[in-house]
Amino acid sequence: MRLIILGPPGAGKGTQAAKIAAEYGIPAISTGDIFRANIKNETPLGLQVKEVLASGGYVTDEITNAIVRDRLFEDDAEQGFLLDGYPRTAAQVDALDAILAEHSHALDAVLELTVDEDAVVARLLKRAEEQGRDDDTEEVIRERQAIYRRETAPLCEVYSARGLLVQVDGMGTVDEVFAHITTALAGVSRS
Repeated sequence: MRLIILGPPGAGKGTQAAKIAAEYGIPAISTGDIFRANIKNETPLGLQVKEVLASGGYVTDEITNAIVRDRLFEDDAEQGFLLDGYPRTAAQVDALDAILAEHSHALDAVLELTVDEDAVVARLLKRAEEQGRDDDTEEVIRERQAIYRRETAPLCEVYSARGLLVQVDGMGTVDEVFAHITTALAGVSRS
């Protein structure tokens, strides 16, 4: 299966992505993880990303699209993948379409984890307290939620118009949410 998982920060995308990857035998591909690995290994891309992030900027679509393209053409992604954290913008949707077209592939579904924002904010504040993340204040968390609504949530409309969007209730335990996901994916036909 070729999937994307969308949802606001704190919706549990990373947790569910790992479970989906294990269940369907596909790699969970997180742009954040790719960036961190490149930074840690001090690759040319990692040094470029580190410089951008250190200046408070965003990694450009050009860089992000290039790393996703490279990752999707690795052998383990040939039969499918789950993208987490990409695409985030309409321009990235177009780039992903072009990347997939290079190998005559198409997405099977776009999962959107729907959650209650106040519950997610409370969850993230608790996690910040438990993990000593002093920079994760309620103001910062709510701003990240607003950025998601403004920049990434509109992608749900794009994928809905294509008949690919599958909304899944993201509230509940990890296992309850995963059960919702597997039920939703059972109705998805592979491209």
